[in-house]
Amino acid sequence: MIPVRGYEGRRVAVLGLGRSGLATLRALAAGGAEPLAWDDSAEARERAGADGFAFTDLSRPRGLDGAALLVVSPGIPHLYPAPHPVIARALDLGLPIDNDIGLFFRSLGLADWGRLDSPPRVVAVTGSNGKSTTTALIHHILRAAGRPAQMAGNIGRGVLDLDPPGDGAVIVLELSSYQTELARALTPDVAVFTNLSPDHLDRHGGPGGYFAAKARLFTIGGPDRAVIGVDETEGRFLAAALAEAPGDERVIRISSGQKLDGPGWSVFARKGFLAEWRKGRQVAAVDLRAVAGLPGAHNHQNACAAWAATRALGVAPKAIEAAFASFAGLPHRSQLVAEIGGVRFVNDSKATNVDAAAKALAAFPAIRWIAGGLGKEGGIAALAPHLGSVVKAYLIGHSARDFALQLGATTHEICGTMAEAVARAAAEARPGETVLLAPAAASFDQYPNFEKRGEDFAAQVRALAGGQGGGPG
Repeated sequence: MIPVRGYEGRRVAVLGLGRSGLATLRALAAGGAEPLAWDDSAEARERAGADGFAFTDLSRPRGLDGAALLVVSPGIPHLYPAPHPVIARALDLGLPIDNDIGLFFRSLGLADWGRLDSPPRVVAVTGSNGKSTTTALIHHILRAAGRPAQMAGNIGRGVLDLDPPGDGAVIVLELSSYQTELARALTPDVAVFTNLSPDHLDRHGGPGGYFAAKARLFTIGGPDRAVIGVDETEGRFLAAALAEAPGDERVIRISSGQKLDGPGWSVFARKGFLAEWRKGRQVAAVDLRAVAGLPGAHNHQNACAAWAATRALGVAPKAIEAAFASFAGLPHRSQLVAEIGGVRFVNDSKATNVDAAAKALAAFPAIRWIAGGLGKEGGIAALAPHLGSVVKAYLIGHSARDFALQLGATTHEICGTMAEAVARAAAEARPGETVLLAPAAASFDQYPNFEKRGEDFAAQVRALAGGQGGGPG
C-alpha cells in the first residue's frame, strides 16, 4: 500500500467505493487521515462496510462539512455532461477535488529514497486504443529483463494498493482520460501517448476536451521522456508542443505504417518490421511478423510504444526483442481462443469503438465478423473502407439492425445473441478464415462489461470445440 501523505489528522471525503475508492480509503487511513466514505449504491456501501469503514452521506446539505479534500472515483462526472451533486456542492464550497492518481503521485516519493542506488521510476500510458496492451507489454519487458516492476491504474490493481517500490523498481500505469483529467499531480518519469480517436465525448464536452484530458499527463506532468504516437494530428501537435527543437530526444515519436524522418529519436513499424532511429541513423530493428502475441498493425504500434518506453529506461534492444517473443497478449484484445478445422477464433471484445474495430479488421485476411452491441454515435458507417477482408458479418445486440443498414454490399446476418452468431459463423467458415469478435460497440445491452462479452464468446467457441480447441485460452 502507498499511504497518502499530507492529510494527517484531517477529514478527506471519498465519493465512489469501487476498486479505486476502497484502495483510497485504506491508503488515507494508513497515512493518518480520517476518510469520509460514500457511494450512491447500497451494494458498494455494503462492500466497503465489510472492510470496516463507516459512511457519511456526502449528498446531505452539510455532508462535506470539515472536509479538506474530496476524492472522486473515475466514473463519476465532475464537469460534463453535468457534475454529480456532491461534486457540484464541493465546487460551490471551493473544496479541492482530486482522485487516487493525484494522491498517488503526491505520496509516492519517500525521504529514504535518497539512500537508494537507483530511485524508483513511473511509466504512465494513455491514449484511445492500445493502452492496456502497451502497459502490459512494458511491464512484461521489464520483468523479462530482470527489472522489478508493478502494473496498476486502469489495469490490474488500484494505484494506492501497490507495494512501496524498492531500489531500481518501475511502476507502469495505464491511465484513462477519466483519470488524467482530474488528478492534481501527474509526475511520471516516462509518459506514453498511443493514439487518439473519438470516444467519451459526452464526458469531456467534445473532442477538444477529450484530447485536453489526455494531454494533461504531459503538459502538467513534465515527464523526463515523452513517447508520442504521431499517426494523428493531435499526436503531432503534442510532440511539437513538448519538443524544444527537432532533435530534442526527450520526445520519442512513434508510428505504425510510416517512416519517421528527422534528427530526433523515433521508433516506427512498417510491413511488420520495427526500427529505432536516433540522430538520423538506424540503431536497432526487429521482425514483428512472427510475434504471436502482437498481431496486426495496431499491435505493432503498441510494440513501438513499449520499445520506446523501455529503451528510455535503459533496456537493451535484444532484451526487448526476446520479451516480445514471450508476450502472450491480453484477454479480449486480439486473443486467439482456438483453432478448429483450420479456422481461427479471435476475441477482440475490447474493440468497443470504430477505430479499434478497424484495426482488428486490418489484422486478418478473411474474416467472419461478429459485431454489434450498444452502438455509439455514428454507428459503424466509418468502417466502410475497412470491410474488404470481411467475408460475412454476424450482428448481435441492440444495434444489430442499425449496423445492418450501414454495411452496404457486405454480406451479413442478424443473429441477435452471441451463441447464435458463433454457431452460424463457425458453420460457414472455411479453413484459413478467422471468426473475429470485434463489436465496434459497447457491451451494456447484453453484458455488464466487455470482459463478460469476451468470456461468452470464448465459452461458445470452446463448446464448439468440445474442449479440444487448438489455441490458447
